[in-house]
Amino acid sequence: MTLGILGGGQLGRMSALAAIRMGIDVRFLTPPASGGGTPGPVAPFANVTLADWTDPAVLKAWASGCDAITVESEWAPAQECADAAPDVPVRPHPKTLRLIRHKGRQNDALRDAGLPLPRYANCATPEAAHEAARAFGLPVVAKKYEGSYDGYGNATCRTPEELEQAWADLASGDGMLVEAFVPFEGEVSALVARREGGETAVYPIIASEHREHQLWAAHVPAGLAPEAEARAREVAGDAIAAVGGVGLLAVEMFWMRDGSVLVNEIAPRPHNTGHLTIEACGGSQFENHVRAALDLPLADPSLRVPAACMVNVVGTREGPLAPDYAAALAVSDAAVHLYGKADSRPRRKLGHVTATGETPEAAREVAERAVAALGL
Repeated sequence: MTLGILGGGQLGRMSALAAIRMGIDVRFLTPPASGGGTPGPVAPFANVTLADWTDPAVLKAWASGCDAITVESEWAPAQECADAAPDVPVRPHPKTLRLIRHKGRQNDALRDAGLPLPRYANCATPEAAHEAARAFGLPVVAKKYEGSYDGYGNATCRTPEELEQAWADLASGDGMLVEAFVPFEGEVSALVARREGGETAVYPIIASEHREHQLWAAHVPAGLAPEAEARAREVAGDAIAAVGGVGLLAVEMFWMRDGSVLVNEIAPRPHNTGHLTIEACGGSQFENHVRAALDLPLADPSLRVPAACMVNVVGTREGPLAPDYAAALAVSDAAVHLYGKADSRPRRKLGHVTATGETPEAAREVAERAVAALGL
């Protein structure tokens, strides 16, 4: 059995490792520019084709050896691949990826399905954006319809002047999204694996911490009351069903003081917060990414440890990567994952460390020690 993955970064790398363990072959298609002409992080683990992935002939030839195809990013040419090789299923479906890519259409689909969301408005003009801000009250959050991630493409606007600047920076031909600012208690996520027939596995809720709008750490349990956790998992499963999600997808949510959750956005792929599932859960997000893409029975997403914490390894300087392996690996109970990137730059995700323990706090202390020991 062979799985094709459009992409070639760390998410593909960890998916390939999960597939290899199950005896599943993996083939990657990635454009040369994404790795500077080299196969990048996935090279040691799979067959990699470096070619123009918008070329129908390339897509057809590459896909012909695959039983199913999935994506590492919502920006991969899934529809072009489906058109070039119509007999090979692409999961998540291209129509789901198109829907999720556009934050306005994504919100509309979730709203129409009755999912809880922050108040929002799809604004086609600067005047509409200011009208939404008056209706919601300042501050508001302005978001690019497409291409925002890790804090890029978003702006919190506290004054009309800041909203005007956000329009200049973020609006596209069809405008931008304006949301009411949510005074949330915390940010959480839920990973959802879903097969074609509807079989679904929802992972435990994961709490996340961001620094400078970039994920820094994630832990389980998330600290929600049992009934709040159950409701959040239900919302996540319903959100993925609402967009026709098949594969492994993530639902980012705001956790409110009263225990309720609001859906922030969906990522149609393995998620940074879910990296801790490798050590913490019966089947990792990457294993279920592979299983769902190939329409195979899903692995158990339940926790197998009392608690776990993942801390990202993020670049702080420019230059070649020179991790202190000995120091990091001397930290007991820390699982060090580096992604095979040759060079560092500020804010670049280079790896992560996961630790398990009796409490999230205890696990975090171990993970942070190992991250610091790497010296990156």
